[in-house]
Amino acid sequence: MTAGSGGTNEISGGVRIGHVHLKVADLERSLNFYCGILGFNLMQRMGRSAAFISAGGYHHHIGLNTWESAGGSPPPPGTTGLYHVAILYPDRKTLADGLQRLINADWPLDGAADHGVSEALYLRDPDDNGVELYRDRPHEEWPLTAGGELRMFTEALNLQSLLHELRAE
Repeated sequence: MTAGSGGTNEISGGVRIGHVHLKVADLERSLNFYCGILGFNLMQRMGRSAAFISAGGYHHHIGLNTWESAGGSPPPPGTTGLYHVAILYPDRKTLADGLQRLINADWPLDGAADHGVSEALYLRDPDDNGVELYRDRPHEEWPLTAGGELRMFTEALNLQSLLHELRAE
């Protein structure tokens, strides 16, 4: 069976990615980024070796640990591993808040894109893990081809327009 063939072996549409667990070199440095800059809440800490953080009181969206990576360095280019973790924001205004937090912290972006189905900010965390902050457009706004198939693309995201969401009321 090929991917997307719609056969009987298809996974349930209710399946979701529950959380991501990242190996980090320095737990405090990672907590300063994920909690201090992005605004996640610390839910539980296991000494100086692990922490579990979330948005909105969930048990954890992101686990951070130094069990195998304390003082370590990122994997070299050309190796396999995590490309990025994507953090879904509920709406455009909340994504704008994420962008403003990065600006306030003078945290650099790798890029910003409009994909038609979503708007995304791309950056690196302190351990050089790729991070995508994004919001999905409503399903009815997704671009389609003349034949009715999904048509995703990559165009520049207007960051000033995004930030304007914080001033619009």
